[in-house]
Amino acid sequence: MSGEALMKAVRAGQTVEAAGLLDGMTDAERRACLPALKELRKELRTAQWSESSRKAYPALHAAGAACHTGAAGAATWIAAADMRWSQASPGVFLHVLGDRESAWLGDVAHRLAERPVTSRIPYGLLAGLVQLSGCEVPTTDAYVEGWFEHIGGTWHHGGTVVERLRQEPHLALMIAALFDSLDVTGRVAWLFGDGPGSWYNALAQLAKEGTLDRKVLVDACVARLLRGGAPADQRVFLKLLTCLDLTRDEERERSTDWIALACEATSTVAWHAQSILATLALGGELTPRQLAEMSSGVLFRTEKKLVRAQLILLGKVLRRDPSTAAELLPTVAQAFGHEDTDVQERALKLVERHLAGLDASGGIREQLAEAASELSPGVRIHAEKLLGAGALSRAPVIHEEVLPPVPQRERLAPAPVTAAELAEEVGALLASGGDVAAFERTLDGLVRHAYDDRDGLVEALRPVVARRWWIDADPHYPNVDEYFREAPYGLEVILATLLGQVRTDTLHAAVQQGTTRSGCQHAALSRAFEARLWEVAHRVATEPLPFLLATPTWGTGLVEPEELVARLTAYRQLDARPGTADFAQALLRVRRDDRATAAAAAVRARALGTPEGYRLAQWLTAEGPDLPLSRRRTSGVRILVELGELEELQGQFPPEFRRLGRPLAVFKDRWYCPHWDESDRQHWSAVVPERRELVAARVLGDLSSVAVDDSRRGAAVLPLLAEADGEAGEALHLCLAYGLGARHAEDRLSAVDALLVLAARGQLDAGRLGGDLGQLVRRGAVKPLRLAESIRTAAATGAYATVWSVLREALPILLADLATDATSGTPARGLGDLLAVAADCAERSGARGDLAHLSQAAGRRGSSKLVAQARRLRTALTQGVAA
Repeated sequence: MSGEALMKAVRAGQTVEAAGLLDGMTDAERRACLPALKELRKELRTAQWSESSRKAYPALHAAGAACHTGAAGAATWIAAADMRWSQASPGVFLHVLGDRESAWLGDVAHRLAERPVTSRIPYGLLAGLVQLSGCEVPTTDAYVEGWFEHIGGTWHHGGTVVERLRQEPHLALMIAALFDSLDVTGRVAWLFGDGPGSWYNALAQLAKEGTLDRKVLVDACVARLLRGGAPADQRVFLKLLTCLDLTRDEERERSTDWIALACEATSTVAWHAQSILATLALGGELTPRQLAEMSSGVLFRTEKKLVRAQLILLGKVLRRDPSTAAELLPTVAQAFGHEDTDVQERALKLVERHLAGLDASGGIREQLAEAASELSPGVRIHAEKLLGAGALSRAPVIHEEVLPPVPQRERLAPAPVTAAELAEEVGALLASGGDVAAFERTLDGLVRHAYDDRDGLVEALRPVVARRWWIDADPHYPNVDEYFREAPYGLEVILATLLGQVRTDTLHAAVQQGTTRSGCQHAALSRAFEARLWEVAHRVATEPLPFLLATPTWGTGLVEPEELVARLTAYRQLDARPGTADFAQALLRVRRDDRATAAAAAVRARALGTPEGYRLAQWLTAEGPDLPLSRRRTSGVRILVELGELEELQGQFPPEFRRLGRPLAVFKDRWYCPHWDESDRQHWSAVVPERRELVAARVLGDLSSVAVDDSRRGAAVLPLLAEADGEAGEALHLCLAYGLGARHAEDRLSAVDALLVLAARGQLDAGRLGGDLGQLVRRGAVKPLRLAESIRTAAATGAYATVWSVLREALPILLADLATDATSGTPARGLGDLLAVAADCAERSGARGDLAHLSQAAGRRGSSKLVAQARRLRTALTQGVAA
């Protein structure tokens, strides 16, 4: 009867009554209730968010834990994810478990503490179990994070943080665990706060009082900074170290640690370490050898602020003690290889000031001369005068242009032979995506195996798709047919069709009417891509295709004409009906740039005597591929491109493909864009592989956003467009210009890759790109600093002449504004950085000639970076550099 009463109380959500019933039960009676509690748990899962379920869960949670007599079972029940949002309170758990043995309670406590933080085990339960059992305090991430939140979140109970910490019996253990944890710090950093009542000041106060061991705390902070980690973690430990206010003796004892941090740590930590070392060095408490060791690491860092501060420190030490020149000047010379010529010049001036005191027989001058070969050509002229022209290494000043190899087309591998191999490739695509080649050969494999042995294919696919939501759709999810009526979602619509999860009438409606999603500038590309997938799914369900006509021959999406004729021949022999969208896609993909090959294939296609053969023959002998007329339009700071109609893509093409030839207007098709999935965009260039300008014009808005709106990953399509076929025209060069000015580094790197590939293929119009960049910078769409970073990266690969050819066209546009008032014109921020890259490229490529408006910029008063680099560029273009 007690079991029935317990179940009744649990179902009614009467947690207090259930706890009272459990108090009077023996272990055997509790175990006997467990099967009924498990069945109730299964029942509640079917309607997890209903009112009755939410009411019953806390009582079920507590009762199930109490009825488990094994520690492992009890811990698993308590941490169950399905009861996490309607769980029993810590007080209830401690009540129903409080009569167990101490060892059992300690075992449960440690098992729960070892659970991931995401399990969200209440700290009150963990601490209560530890207190009841008297076991060792866990130092897991879950327990430590809970402890910090407990201390930091009880402000409403009165007392300051330091007062609450003084009352903690396990204070030292928890603080030590914080330093050992890899993950907790970033999650509790928000608790540390600022001001007098912060954790930082509280821990510093406790160290001052002796409650915490100060040396242990300082050593732990330094050790954690040396370990590295996320910036949020580093800020916590650096702030704590600062609050501890180290004495000079404490700083001197750890000089080796500061050197390591200055050389390797994040910028903020390195700056702190550098400031400590500077104080020690200027106080005579750092040996020249230690200073040289520190400088060797810092001068190779990319942060100019740190590098310049180090050169200033070296200059102060050399002035204070000239005898250190022999040991420190070779270290100063390591800055000769820095990418910033301003740093190079500072280092060379420092060497010049202290060169006279060197012993001529010591070999130091030879070391300096060898290092001077790393100087940029313009700075090397001064070094030759200083060290002697014959002393410098005769490394060439004018560099040979280095561009990446021209990408070669890669032929698609045949579709997987067995269903098991195909299922593995499907699983890989679903898990992590794939390129055009992987997608197309897998798609073709699904069609072939569905035609030959559908049952065997389905059997092989079941384990792969077992976790897809549409296999056993939850009522809370959208209806499967509604989901796939909106979009095919890549291969998923075909897989769901094979598994019988999509109705045929849904697929038929999709084939006839296309997508239900609103139009946008990408719609023409996406609808053509999606139309073929819906058609394939529909034919799999009704009239399977033997294979696909439009499967590319090459990874770029191109199909060889002879291969397409052979496929049509096989279709005729099998008496198979080609898919309308598949054949249309095959026409757009067939290669027509080799007119002789296309004409020969057209003869064989016409001989087939089929409608598709005649259509292919007509297509292969037509002039093309054509591009529509285009014109520029502006929208705010953006420059965009509009396209006219392309008649070639009208006529006999299906409706979803005719959109590719329709006009593209900047101020139309401005509906909400549903194309958030970046993986789909890589397929768009393969829809029209010989007309990349059609793709570039339709993604130009996305590319402008990476520069104007600071969006991310929009430029990932640029390398694909650079490797595609067809004219590299106005739209593609504008896309490239926006990508070079992108906010995020990964987008800028994609643009640099595209720039170099186009240059290697001889398809880069440097004049057009430079002009576009100049106009976009002038309009404010592209920031000069970002552009300088991109263009510097491209030049560093060895493409100095290519980069100069671009900047030669961009800079006059940017310098023109300065020419109107050479004394007071306000230059764009970052223009000096662009001029620095231009000067470096001009020096290394041997460029000569006049650059409009450069003389006015170089003639401005002052010594700003813009003026200095303008003068350097003028010198390189008019006088040349040391050969």
